[in-house]
Amino acid sequence: MEKMEIAEVVSVTAVGMGTRVCLDLIDELKAEEGILVGNTGNGYVLVLSENRTTETYPPRAFRINGGALHQYVYLGDGKTTYLSEMKPGLELPVWNGTDWRKVSVGRVKVEKRPFLRIVCRVEGTNQEISATLQEADSVHLLTAEGEAKPLVNLTPGDRITCYPDQPGRHLGEKIEEEIHEF
Repeated sequence: MEKMEIAEVVSVTAVGMGTRVCLDLIDELKAEEGILVGNTGNGYVLVLSENRTTETYPPRAFRINGGALHQYVYLGDGKTTYLSEMKPGLELPVWNGTDWRKVSVGRVKVEKRPFLRIVCRVEGTNQEISATLQEADSVHLLTAEGEAKPLVNLTPGDRITCYPDQPGRHLGEKIEEEIHEF
């Protein structure tokens, strides 16, 4: 799989209630492991596992809160699927900080929750990447320094781990076309 990059957060905005998708995987995840999700094919942010204690949640070593159901989940090799299409048994690439491993989904949990939309720009290219994630202290992103940062504490100027991509998908497969996603 390709290289992760660093992006600077430019905005964090409350966008209201929506449908959230949590993925319970069939193996224990380390606190620094996560998956790539994003609003568009322009790229994805790394959302970490819930394998940490917060003020409101105990650790869930098997869970990743993927965010809003409309988002892409990056599957590797230029392929994506929507969070709304997640099914038990689907293998996901999980980033561990230096490499990828495949872990299957055991359960998909869908509930109504409040959301924040984050927008960031990739350092060096200024490419815009966005994600819509649950407003919860259990949702963490990986910073440029390799630390987990709660989404609810994210502010403009923070630097997070991302994977830039190019838009253009048909049924999850990468295609060449002129497309603009926002």
